[in-house]
Amino acid sequence: MSISLVDALAGTSEEHAILEPAVGEMPVWQLLRIQGLFPATSDRRGLLAALAELMPDLTPAQVELEELEDRDWARAWMDQYKPMRFGRRLWVYPSTIEPVDRAVEDVVIRLDPGLAFGSGTHPTTALCLEWLAGQRLQEKHVLDFGCGSGVLAIAALKLGAASATGIDNDPQALSSSRDNAERNDVASRLKLISPEQMDAGVYDVVVANILTGPLLDLAPRLVSALASGAPMALSGILRDQAGEVVERYAALGIADISVDVREDWVRVSGRKA
Repeated sequence: MSISLVDALAGTSEEHAILEPAVGEMPVWQLLRIQGLFPATSDRRGLLAALAELMPDLTPAQVELEELEDRDWARAWMDQYKPMRFGRRLWVYPSTIEPVDRAVEDVVIRLDPGLAFGSGTHPTTALCLEWLAGQRLQEKHVLDFGCGSGVLAIAALKLGAASATGIDNDPQALSSSRDNAERNDVASRLKLISPEQMDAGVYDVVVANILTGPLLDLAPRLVSALASGAPMALSGILRDQAGEVVERYAALGIADISVDVREDWVRVSGRKA
């Protein structure tokens, strides 16, 4: 049995996106839907009475009850994820599907969606994976700033990079990246650290899929971490924010800048002059 609570007390149906709150932040939406699952044999009157006690302002019109057919929910959740290809030969496969009939040159990442951002389904991740698939990464040292699930660093390593460093301010992301790297047999070449641990090293490739605000703030740091003549890709940028990002990075010496769009998101890429 599913119980959904719709908090309509804010008096608005307008959507407000909260894309990536900082660690420790607890943002709230103006319109909330809370859903709980209970055994079908649960006492409905008791549940509703408990809700009324916890949320005195909740009205009966804001409560929905629905009988759900019993099923393997974990399997049902995973079944919606299918193999995805990025570029000519890079694939992301969920653990529930075995790669078959692959070309010799295909590169496969095994990755299941988890708590950390980045499985290839979001346009920003897809844009960065496609960009990486088009780079010459053999023996390169790659920086993935805001690594999330680690998918970009793992992709770079499986595409031939000698090493990768993943940086994230969320301990859950670092843990997820470590687990995914082990699953893909690249953990020995992936260094995972927090932003405070980033040194003054220089990288052959820099990719950062975060948000526009942090990309603007971090611009001097990311550009200084990029070797002369080396490529960079930035995403997590909404279409109407691309101009500001291009201007900021061009002023710091990023040349040959291009902007690629998918849905409402863009990837800004270029090369350090």
